[in-house]
Amino acid sequence: MRLPKLLCPLLALLLLGACATSSKAVRSEFEDIPLPRGLTYLAEKSTIIESPTVKAARLVYRSRLEPGSLGTALRATLEANGWRHVSSTSVEDRGTTQIYEKAGSSLEVRVWEGLFGFFTYVEVTASRALPPSSTPR
Repeated sequence: MRLPKLLCPLLALLLLGACATSSKAVRSEFEDIPLPRGLTYLAEKSTIIESPTVKAARLVYRSRLEPGSLGTALRATLEANGWRHVSSTSVEDRGTTQIYEKAGSSLEVRVWEGLFGFFTYVEVTASRALPPSSTPR
């Protein structure tokens, strides 16, 4: 009967660990570009540009999710948030690139598998024209 006594604490530890990792919010510079959980933001590979008239970002993430299902999930959530899918291109050694547009904004999502297939990477490149400032200069 020692097996259940050992199994319960191990199971509780695994569940707590799963809860801790799945509750972290994924960074996005654009509120209408939803990203699934399970992505780790790579700040050193990302770039964010803001000016009075344009906001643009190239955000890079890493995950252990399968590239095909991740690409499908990204497309479904983007379309549910009003992004219109324009095209998709897949190249074996470069992954899949999806292009979207939405009211003056453009979005490119690239999903590819890293070396040895250990990680999947997601690159989100977006730009948006900002409305003119209402305060005089």
